[in-house]
Amino acid sequence: MIVGTVTELKTEEYRVGLTPESAAALVHAGHHVLVQRGAGEGSHYFDDDYLEAGAEIVIGADEVWQRADMVVKVKEPLEPEFPRMRAGQIVFTYLHLAATPKTAQAIIDSGCIAIAFETVRHPDGSLPLLAPMSEVAGRMAVEVGAHYLKKPGHGRGLLLGGVPGAPPGHVLIIGSGNVGANAVRVAVGLGARVTVASIAADQLRDLDREYHGRVETILSSPKTIADRIRTADLVIGAVLVEGERAPVVVTREMVRSMPQGSVIVDVAVDQGGCIETTRPTDHVTPTYMDEGVIHYAVPNMPGAVPRTSSRVLSGLTVSYALAMANLGVEDAVRRNTALGHGVNVWRGKVTHPAVAAALGREFVPLEQAMATASS
Repeated sequence: MIVGTVTELKTEEYRVGLTPESAAALVHAGHHVLVQRGAGEGSHYFDDDYLEAGAEIVIGADEVWQRADMVVKVKEPLEPEFPRMRAGQIVFTYLHLAATPKTAQAIIDSGCIAIAFETVRHPDGSLPLLAPMSEVAGRMAVEVGAHYLKKPGHGRGLLLGGVPGAPPGHVLIIGSGNVGANAVRVAVGLGARVTVASIAADQLRDLDREYHGRVETILSSPKTIADRIRTADLVIGAVLVEGERAPVVVTREMVRSMPQGSVIVDVAVDQGGCIETTRPTDHVTPTYMDEGVIHYAVPNMPGAVPRTSSRVLSGLTVSYALAMANLGVEDAVRRNTALGHGVNVWRGKVTHPAVAAALGREFVPLEQAMATASS
């Protein structure tokens, strides 16, 4: 199989879909790897590294898209890439289609096979390809929030960890999954006062045991969030529903009740955001003010640490790419149920129930979609 990767087009996105190590694994298995010239430079992987791995360097993205049977990316295709997708081609990347209906329509119209990292799911419900970027984003969220609480700027001028004689800042983390748990780790490490709100009682119990009561854990409800948010210096939105648009759990009225100059980091923005006042930003202009509160809502937060992010992400995705390249995509998704859950669109049919519901499209079971395409 011919497998390709291209330079990401999203603003200030420096990650790359295939590292030289992943390219070498594919080449070793007998496949041909195409890499757009300079695609890895933002992650400090250079063309010579890919050549040494056995990949072919091509000048432009058009050639990669034209020749590759499978394109491995990091972020969803953007408008210049819409006409490059073609029928039967595998597009393997983060998609977040519930929040990007225009991209979903382009993928449906192209007839490609779109497999989303974020919905690859093990039988135990874990999301192995979303988890590493959730860990990065969760840890970054506290760092980012701590930065914007400082001056110069609109922040409160607060040191999140406090010092003797001045209390620490209050961090409210909404959600206790991978993002939330990693945000807790960093916030506690900085010495902040931490509250976690979640509907997952078992995860709250785990956090309580791990931090020996140093973290306040509460069952999430509109009232409990409204009560705690009034004293929050930093709010981190970490709510996820697989394949669906993130539910809005913080209203504008709640945001209005926060201290002036406090900070919101909505990590759920790539699924539409879990805070009513959220709108997507980017790494060039990452923040805006609304209701007197600084909002940071960059959908590709881990793109700010591309070396770390590319290494861990590509190291995990390559096993799935190898399965598709070695077996063919139909056999691979049948044999690997986790990968099958990742299929969002199969040749024009929406095959993930949550994505279909979010887009208002007909849900077609994957086996049915494959049978229809083959007939």
